[in-house]
Amino acid sequence: MKSQKHNQGELKEIKVKIEKDVAEDFAKMAKNTNISLDDLIVIAMKRFRSSHADYLKIVPYVE
Repeated sequence: MKSQKHNQGELKEIKVKIEKDVAEDFAKMAKNTNISLDDLIVIAMKRFRSSHADYLKIVPYVE
């Protein structure tokens, strides 16, 4: 995972408010792994997006 490129192509900045402990945990993870905070956030967001493709309406909705 450390050798993968995560933030490629055109980038767009977003600003969000998250719980303090979540922000602090991500900062610790970045420090402990030498993976940039930006890359850690992008990895988490991409995983969320792939788990919830139904939110994008790109898969059939199943009840």
